[in-house]
Amino acid sequence: MKKVIFKGVGTALITPMRDDGSINYPVFKELIEMQIRGDADALIIAGTTGEGSTLTDKEHIELVEYAVRCVNKRIPVIAGAGSNNTSHAVYLSKECEHVGADALLHVTPYYNKASQQGLFLHFSECAKASQLPVILYNVPSRTGVNIFPATYKRLSEIDNIVAAKEASGNFSQMAKIASLCKDNLAIYSGNDDQITSALALGAKGVISVLSNILPRETHDICESYFQGNSEESDNLQLKYLELIEALFLDVNPIPVKQAMREMGYNVGHCRLPLCDMDSTMAEKMSAVLYRYGLLKNRERPGSVTIHRPGYAGAIPTRNL
Repeated sequence: MKKVIFKGVGTALITPMRDDGSINYPVFKELIEMQIRGDADALIIAGTTGEGSTLTDKEHIELVEYAVRCVNKRIPVIAGAGSNNTSHAVYLSKECEHVGADALLHVTPYYNKASQQGLFLHFSECAKASQLPVILYNVPSRTGVNIFPATYKRLSEIDNIVAAKEASGNFSQMAKIASLCKDNLAIYSGNDDQITSALALGAKGVISVLSNILPRETHDICESYFQGNSEESDNLQLKYLELIEALFLDVNPIPVKQAMREMGYNVGHCRLPLCDMDSTMAEKMSAVLYRYGLLKNRERPGSVTIHRPGYAGAIPTRNL
């Protein structure tokens, strides 16, 4: 049985930007501390939600190194290291290991549309590049390619390929992966609206966008299930479903950054080619945030009552 990197919620952390597009490191530190206080079980840095594909290599590695220093071994830091160029993914893997990451997240090569054999060879090379545990990331809607269960089985036989973030949304496939790979491959849900369903198939947790806003509540969805209270886990999943849907009104991470700005967090905007939501979607987002009581001092009658973390609004709204 391979060692599990984390159980519960791994937050796919956003990368806050200044108005000039540079990384806002003081706010990034505040976000990290907010996540740790909020019971996040791991952090994923420079992944899809962290806009890793628009970071220069220098920024990418510095961002991971900064996160490693801030976290200081309190929870695992998982570095996004994926690329559609195998040699580039190998380079990022080595550099992220060098600056202290605890594990690597490798997405399927996008655009190239590799064959299953090509995927196997790509991930094999990435795994050989470092001693760190590797999480495979399957998200066909963004990359145009799907890892088949049989390919997962082959990859799970590599010692340091230990887990998969499954964001295909295909539960028949997830069940087949779990059946074929057993304890050789931990599964994490890659979709916030499917956490409890994935847990029921044996998943170890979720790599989450929702937890950028509500880390403790997302952690509790998983922890309730692990403690044997599946009904409470289901209830929490359903309670936050409308908010989860709002966080995917547009391409991730556009909506979560929009939501956090409205909540008072100085996270800035996405780098091009991602741009802000249009006014119609932004209004829908605002309405949902109102209903969940997440807009400070701007409640509406009949809003949904939820637990508000004590750190809400703690990040300064001024430029740092």
